[in-house]
Amino acid sequence: MRTDIIRAAAVQIAPDLAGRAGTIERVLNAIADAADKGAEFIVFPETFVPYYPYFSFVQPPVQQGTAHLELYQESVVVPSPETQAVADAARKRGVVVVLGVNERDHGSLYNTQLIFDADGSLALKRRKITPTYHERMVWGQGDGAGLKVVETKVGRVGALACWEHYNPLARYALMTQHEEIHAAHFPGSLVGPIFGEQIEVTMRHHALEAGCFVVNATGWLTEEQIQSLHPDPKLQKAMRDGCMTCIISPEGRHLAEPLTEGEGILIADLDMKLITKRKRMMDSVGHYARPELLHLVHDTRPAETRVAFEAAPVLQPPMYSDLDEKETRHV
Repeated sequence: MRTDIIRAAAVQIAPDLAGRAGTIERVLNAIADAADKGAEFIVFPETFVPYYPYFSFVQPPVQQGTAHLELYQESVVVPSPETQAVADAARKRGVVVVLGVNERDHGSLYNTQLIFDADGSLALKRRKITPTYHERMVWGQGDGAGLKVVETKVGRVGALACWEHYNPLARYALMTQHEEIHAAHFPGSLVGPIFGEQIEVTMRHHALEAGCFVVNATGWLTEEQIQSLHPDPKLQKAMRDGCMTCIISPEGRHLAEPLTEGEGILIADLDMKLITKRKRMMDSVGHYARPELLHLVHDTRPAETRVAFEAAPVLQPPMYSDLDEKETRHV
């Protein structure tokens, strides 16, 4: 039975809406702050760099062109100087970092989660498999290759973004790989109080069902930022509340008072032996499973738009120069 104690941090801060440089600086400062508090595992909000595309929630598609192009300009290429800066910070402080970014891959944007191990290596790059509602105007789709649990300094880590947690088979794909710590993140400052309530239910349920710890980070917008995103007070209401930064045990309990407003870093200690304590009673992918009745088929192949095959060798026609005339006629 494991007896490790892992200190986790969930970061709820505002991005820099001016672009990725300012937001990356906030990420690096938060890593240092959390590490100073003893954190070994740090989670940031959904697509935190450069910022979540709030504009897509409050603007009709015909008016989104300028904001969408600005997001293209400020999004992150992987690898890049920005990802290297986060990797260097993770290595310097010996921490595992889960960061949400808008990833630019040539002409497409993706909602991407990056897991940096404590040695600075990029342990996982995965893309949200299905953007939600308004997000489909912004991001492309991920694939099954990203539904992967990775070994890190703090244990086996899996990650999903936002409403991917409403896809039970996506969650089950990670559960079958025996994730110990689940990193989750949502945009925050969206929809209203009901969004925070829904997040809490979802995070607690996954912790219970998976028998793992859940570290969830939601974003935050200041009042000035909300007003800058849209002048209509009615639409500004759609960018308030909806925050639920929390850390949940395998028994479904909060390990610290959740953050539902303002900026802050939530800190809690994860007692890893609670995983076995929970799974002794109910292991959804072990003794409580019935694979002969119900099982998951998971296509782990990366989705490729081009699959190249080498050309087959060209067969030469037979040569008859050595055949006599009679043999040639018979042929």
